[in-house]
Amino acid sequence: MAASRAPVLYSPELLALAIELAEVPYRADAPLRGHARSRSCGSIIELSSSGSTQLDGIGIKVTACAVGQASAAIFAREAQGMDAVEVDSMLHALGNWLQGHADSSIMPRLELLEPARPHRGRHEAILLPWRAALDALSKAPDAR
Repeated sequence: MAASRAPVLYSPELLALAIELAEVPYRADAPLRGHARSRSCGSIIELSSSGSTQLDGIGIKVTACAVGQASAAIFAREAQGMDAVEVDSMLHALGNWLQGHADSSIMPRLELLEPARPHRGRHEAILLPWRAALDALSKAPDAR
């Protein structure tokens, strides 16, 4: 029997990303808070930010599979300082990546999620932190 050359979905590197979430605890008292839930898998992300119009001091509470947790960890590091326009732009870029129209170089460490790309059921979990961020930023005083 030939060994499979398909990338392993739950690699040690992907699983290690979940540990990083301990460094970004959710704060219920933060000025910006957002929520996103996947209709397909039931994953939930709650996001907090101490910024007023951009993401700063991000905190995350995740109820998701390891892919969703890994995506949230990547998001927490890469989204610092982004405003709603930048978050929306990255959300669209990620959608293009998931559809195979871009490579993982659009964001650092995104290659760790590459094995999840063929699994359409994991796409929502990957996009969830970005959607929670847009929800939070839409509640900023300047967004109203």
